[in-house]
Amino acid sequence: MSIEVLDEERLGDRLRKLTVRADAVGPGELEIRVLLPRSWSARAARRWPLLTLHHGGLDDSSSWTERTGVEELSRDDEVLVVMPDGGRAGGYTDWRRGPQWQAFQVRDVFGLMRDRYGAADVRAVAGVSGGGYGALLSAASNPGTFRYAASLSGPCTIRSPLASVTLLAATGVAGRVNPFDMWGFPVVHDRYWRACDPTYLAAGLRGTGLFLSCGLTGRPGSLDASGARWSAANLAEPLVRSTIAPFLRRLRAHRIPVATHLYRDGTHDWPYWERELHRVWPALMRALASP
Repeated sequence: MSIEVLDEERLGDRLRKLTVRADAVGPGELEIRVLLPRSWSARAARRWPLLTLHHGGLDDSSSWTERTGVEELSRDDEVLVVMPDGGRAGGYTDWRRGPQWQAFQVRDVFGLMRDRYGAADVRAVAGVSGGGYGALLSAASNPGTFRYAASLSGPCTIRSPLASVTLLAATGVAGRVNPFDMWGFPVVHDRYWRACDPTYLAAGLRGTGLFLSCGLTGRPGSLDASGARWSAANLAEPLVRSTIAPFLRRLRAHRIPVATHLYRDGTHDWPYWERELHRVWPALMRALASP
C-alpha cells in the first residue's frame, strides 16, 4: 500500500490518531483522526459505513473533534468517521505539479480504513470551506463512489473570474504555496481547471445525495460572539455564495436534486459549520444506512 502507518495513539474510547506517510503527497508526516463506532472490534466480521470529513485550507485533522461536537453527534451511529489531514492549502485535488491530494483522500485513506478498521465500500463525504469544495470534487470526479456529499461554505466552481483570481491569491498568500502548481494558469491550462471544477463535472454527481449551505454577507450573525473582531476570512462567504448559482443551474440541467440551506448573515467559521453539520447529519446517516 502507498500509505504507511508510523504510529497509532488512543485519544479516547473511540478516538484514534494515526501518524502516516503517503507516497501520493510526498515526504513528511500526516495525521488522520478516526472515530470508531461504539460496537467496533478488531475481531468483528462485519464492516462499517465510512464518513469522511474534510477540514478547511488552514486547519488540520484535529479541527472536527476540537471545534465541533462530532464525537457526541456520532455516538449512537454505527458509522466509522475518518478526518484526514488535507495539507496546508492542499486543495483536495491532484496537483498539476506536486502532491496528489485527491488520490490520497479517495484511494489511500479509504484503503487504510478498510484494511485497518473494517470500513465498508459504503461511503459519504462532507467538508467545510476548501474541504467542502473537496467533498464535491471527490464525489464528482469519482461517480458512484459516495452516496452523499455535503459542502458547508465550500466553493462550487473554481473557474469563474472572481473565484479563480480569489482562490489563486488566497492559496498563495495564506497557504504559502505556489498556486499555479495546483491548477496551472487560468485559460492556458484550462483542461486542468476543468478536471478540478465541481460545476464542470456536475454530471458525475448523479445518484449522489447533495447538500449545500453558505451565508450571503459574511457579516456576524447569531452564533458570533458580541464584539468579535472582523476577519478577512469572512469575505469567503459572499465569494462562495457567488459560486452556488452556476452550480445549481448545472445540477438542474442534469436533473440532479440538491438540498440547500442558504442563510443571510454568519461568518466563515466553525460555529456555523457545526450548526450545518447537525442539520445535514440525518441525511448523511440515512444515505449510509440504506441498502
